[in-house]
Amino acid sequence: MLRDFTTDVTGWLFLAGAVMLWGGWMLLPHKVGMFFREDDFPAIGARLHAWLWLYRVHLFGVVVTALALVALAALLADRPAVRVLAWPGAGVGVAGLIVGAVGSAFYYHFGVWGALEARKAPAAAKGLVESLHLPTHYVTCLVRFGRVFCGLGLTVLAAGLLWGEVLPGWVGGAAAGLGVAAMALTMLWPDRWALYAPVFHLQSLWLAATGGYLLWYGIGQGR
Repeated sequence: MLRDFTTDVTGWLFLAGAVMLWGGWMLLPHKVGMFFREDDFPAIGARLHAWLWLYRVHLFGVVVTALALVALAALLADRPAVRVLAWPGAGVGVAGLIVGAVGSAFYYHFGVWGALEARKAPAAAKGLVESLHLPTHYVTCLVRFGRVFCGLGLTVLAAGLLWGEVLPGWVGGAAAGLGVAAMALTMLWPDRWALYAPVFHLQSLWLAATGGYLLWYGIGQGR
């Protein structure tokens, strides 16, 4: 087993991504659904600064997770048979994460903006919701594509991990299962976002578990 600076950095990125991604979302004082509702803005405004900063933590968690995937692929750079799967998988996974983050930023921006506008004129909430309805249809596509691309990337990355045998089978197996589940749930039931919640929680757990393993054991020699 190899445990050095490179595996430590990768492990900490995985752990940081898991904590920020999951913790920022779970601690949000109010969660917005697929479309804004009139009662969202007063609820956000009630604890605006907490909502604002926790959402930022969540979004930075997405980016740190992207860094973790690239770092993991970089650890496999000297294994050509693994690299040919790990790098494309990490690349597509990162693209999915960033696309999803762009979609989430829409809710972040207009959640804050709507809360401030509703403070000035509470009756304006209904008009704000109506004005955001059409652009939200486009944003939901970004969120869906982000989930599908991230799922595809995880699946391909998992194939590289399983083939290379550089990490325990549960790391690659869990990544593959989560990737397939993300794609299947998003494409089969695109409007039922609640079905995706278990995947989000389990992906965060996978990030934390993988990071912990890398910090404790490092990476194997593999094939």
